[in-house]
Amino acid sequence: MYFEYSKKEIDYLCANDKTLGEAIRKIGQICRPVDTELFSSVVHHIIGQQISTAAQATVWKRLNETLGEVTYDTIVSSEIAALQKFGMTFRKAEYIKDFAHKVQSGEFDIEALHTKTDEEVITELSALKGIGVWTAEMIMIFCMQRPDVLSYGDLAIHRGLRMLYHHRDVDKKLFEKYRRRYSPYGTVASLYIWAIAGGAISGMRDYAPKKKVLKRGRKYDE
Repeated sequence: MYFEYSKKEIDYLCANDKTLGEAIRKIGQICRPVDTELFSSVVHHIIGQQISTAAQATVWKRLNETLGEVTYDTIVSSEIAALQKFGMTFRKAEYIKDFAHKVQSGEFDIEALHTKTDEEVITELSALKGIGVWTAEMIMIFCMQRPDVLSYGDLAIHRGLRMLYHHRDVDKKLFEKYRRRYSPYGTVASLYIWAIAGGAISGMRDYAPKKKVLKRGRKYDE
């Protein structure tokens, strides 16, 4: 299953932003997979923090092959040491185990998230161990398919905006200008900005000033 959007969202974005509209026409339809099972999606995103997509896929494959299905019951019944052996850190294993316990006991009503606003979903998810605003936003996009998410904490979004609009930097004020312009279809805009950041349009470059030493990048929650 892929994130669903239609001509309605495309027409709106193209009408509101000619520059983005031109990029959308060049890129065409984007098919980004989604995981509609909320519990497993949260686990998947915790695993993926601060590691490559390939490493995340490897850990996820091992987890599914061994457990059969990633549910709160199968996670709770697994020891932290066993979870670690799939290739995740001790801390991530702790976070996942704690999350599973909270869902199993009813302390955290995961299905109730579907009835809440975007702000409420972010607040509730980021109150869990190991989940911050960025992870909550990714869950909202790639599981809940919320239509209006543009993540200020995502480095690739910043890179795509710099490339598309020739900015050297995108501060909070400038970012909010684009968020308002894309709303209520910020998620579809995000899909195209990610594609731009990944090199989907030949000849586009990043206008960020060159740095001699890059000590540390931040893409994921602490």
